[in-house]
Amino acid sequence: MILVGLLAGALMLTGCQGSTATKEEETEGKHLSFLYNFATNSLDPHVDSSYVPLRAGITETLMKLDEEKLTVTPWLAESFEGEDGQNWTIHIREGVTFHNGKELDAEAVKNSLSRAVKESIAVKNALKIKEMKADGQILKIQTTEPFPEFISELVNPNTAIIDVSEDDIINRPVGTGPFELSSFSPGSKLEVERYKDYWDGAAKLDAVTFAFNEDASARTLALKSGQVDIVYRPEVESLESLKAEKGVVVDSTSTFRVHQMTMNMQREEMKDVNVRRGIDALIDRKEIVDTILLGHAEPAIGPFLPSLPFAPSYEEDGQEDAVAYLKKAGYTIKGGVMQKDGKPLSLTLLTYSARADLPLIAQVFQSDAKKIGISVKIRQIDVPEDYMGGNRDWDLATYSNLTAPRGDAGYYLNATYHPKGALNFSGAEEPELTSIINELNRTVDQEKRAELSEAAADYVHDHMINSFILHPSTIVAYDGDRVKNWVTTKSEYYMITNELDVKEP
Repeated sequence: MILVGLLAGALMLTGCQGSTATKEEETEGKHLSFLYNFATNSLDPHVDSSYVPLRAGITETLMKLDEEKLTVTPWLAESFEGEDGQNWTIHIREGVTFHNGKELDAEAVKNSLSRAVKESIAVKNALKIKEMKADGQILKIQTTEPFPEFISELVNPNTAIIDVSEDDIINRPVGTGPFELSSFSPGSKLEVERYKDYWDGAAKLDAVTFAFNEDASARTLALKSGQVDIVYRPEVESLESLKAEKGVVVDSTSTFRVHQMTMNMQREEMKDVNVRRGIDALIDRKEIVDTILLGHAEPAIGPFLPSLPFAPSYEEDGQEDAVAYLKKAGYTIKGGVMQKDGKPLSLTLLTYSARADLPLIAQVFQSDAKKIGISVKIRQIDVPEDYMGGNRDWDLATYSNLTAPRGDAGYYLNATYHPKGALNFSGAEEPELTSIINELNRTVDQEKRAELSEAAADYVHDHMINSFILHPSTIVAYDGDRVKNWVTTKSEYYMITNELDVKEP
């Protein structure tokens, strides 16, 4: 069976960027070693797409997601008001200091948000800030238009508050979190140590090594060998062997993430909706979930988890429908080749190894497409956001995205389908869809927001702007004999916290 061969070849597809962390042999106090699956060469929180500064406990945002209630709650902010959805008053928490000892006030927050808007077009489009005024601990913000979900956008790790007067933000950002940066080796690891004056209670740990390795098998081996304490997204095929290891805990938690097949609608072949529908029909979601993810996922038809109130349901096409859709687009199979006007249907599919299951999904699709005469060339890329945002020489891409990290659809719909969206890699410019999203941005009532979100998802499905494969679980493995208070969050934002601890020897 083709999938057996694909799984056996997984190691050939995983990237080896970064280096496996090792526990410090002579570290004073409580030390923990954490191994993450995405490497970063910059710790600038306003542009880092891996969100490492927040995940490593260096930075914090004004607002935070309550993981249990799926609501937004103040964090560096103490409270807020904004009844008209356009004029906001944010009360900055008192008694908070940056790691350099400077006090956090409204002026510092204003300067940090101003820099975030300047450095990131995605943040600028998301926040829609027209004007900010700071007075003591009070920050007043006016948006360019009524925008009821403005406060939820302040959960975004790229809006993290830092002291922007510091010189080297890329390598040494100064935040307010429970840990301050002690060293950074780009692409390899960072070391953080407890910030003793942390406003919410000093961390239980003295220091943490936050290292990167994009090779899932290497991450698994690092935990098995005792080199690290916690591994984020170990190799799925190794989960049973990990569970058999003495003391190892494997935690699998559903999240708001979706693995999708992004369609480049600016490519000539991809402009035909029936071609896109044919591609969608080719995806055998259940087999991918069962064989590649080993059941640690659920098939996806739309972008949102079925449990969310704005997640519509659709009847799924079977692989046998793919040829029918392509026939509507004018294609026929001649000599075993799917073609139109004598031109074979040949597609370039992007994938990346930091999420080890995506290259395998790409290979499964390539194999299934070949059965009906479609040639699929798989191209490995490093940073998908950079490549897809700057190049249009591809047709499809396996991509993974958080679709409702704050329990609301606004983030994903704006980022992925609005013409100004930072993650609009399909190049979609659909006036009707944009109108729905714009109305959603102005709407306060939650029932109405759910209706609009569902309408937007319906439009995406009906026009097959992107195709959705599965909702993966987040899997974390750790040394349960040593690690205390680890929490695998749905949002994937909060990792190294002041409560995280290790047991005394």
